Amino acid sequence: MFKFITHRPLWVNLVTGIALAAIIFIFFIFSLNWCTHHDQSKTVPAVLGKSYATAAELLEKAGFEVVIQDSVYTDTTRPLTVIKQVPDADEVVKVNRTVYLTINRAIAPVVEMPNLVGYSYRSAEMALKNAGLQVGNISYKPFYSKNAVLEQNYEGKQIAGGTRIQMGTKIDLVLADGIGSQKFPVPSLIGKTYCEARAILNEMNIDFGVVIAPGVSDTCNGFIWKQSPERFDEDRKFRYISSGQLMDVWLQTERPETDSIPAAVMPPPVQ
Repeated sequence: MFKFITHRPLWVNLVTGIALAAIIFIFFIFSLNWCTHHDQSKTVPAVLGKSYATAAELLEKAGFEVVIQDSVYTDTTRPLTVIKQVPDADEVVKVNRTVYLTINRAIAPVVEMPNLVGYSYRSAEMALKNAGLQVGNISYKPFYSKNAVLEQNYEGKQIAGGTRIQMGTKIDLVLADGIGSQKFPVPSLIGKTYCEARAILNEMNIDFGVVIAPGVSDTCNGFIWKQSPERFDEDRKFRYISSGQLMDVWLQTERPETDSIPAAVMPPPVQ
């Protein structure tokens, strides 16, 4: 069987083997260039912002394969729009390269509505953003806790925390305007210490504004000798103050004389 090899001189077989090896190596090199498309490259078209159908058509015509790598939801972008491509636009790559696309989902995912009642506006805004929701219309109601969320509404109705709702939905908020609807006769703070007056104001959800206390080192035990607004107007009629408003006071170290009026003649609060 191997007579055609054994009957020839050894050097002939060696030369023949070397020649065959060289032919195989040269064939391998040329076939490698062909298989890897050496020196064959194309520029990736820009498909960001285009619909998936349009993007796929452009890429396939340019000689690329197309694969949807991921889908996300953005309420500011049209459904099935390309929002990311890899490789990037205008990048030069070899032909037959796969281009991976991320597209905007056609249907918004469902998320859970947070309970925002009692939150400050800034906290509510952040909670909505983290849940994938948006702030809608803002309205106000009388309440002393300024900018606190009193209601959360969707399509004109209150929506409870935990309700399943589509991502991107706008939620309307009703906030406190910082002034309560209930009005109280302005209390007399003259002759009271700062801490005594603070306890009185806390019951009406009223706070101090400017506190002027020259020479008073112990503010809590300083005596109030002047207040604004004053208890009476020019006609000696009671002034009224609403929850959420502020009172300015002046302090001194000695207790001033007071012009107290019995509680029995004090007018009642009004709505």
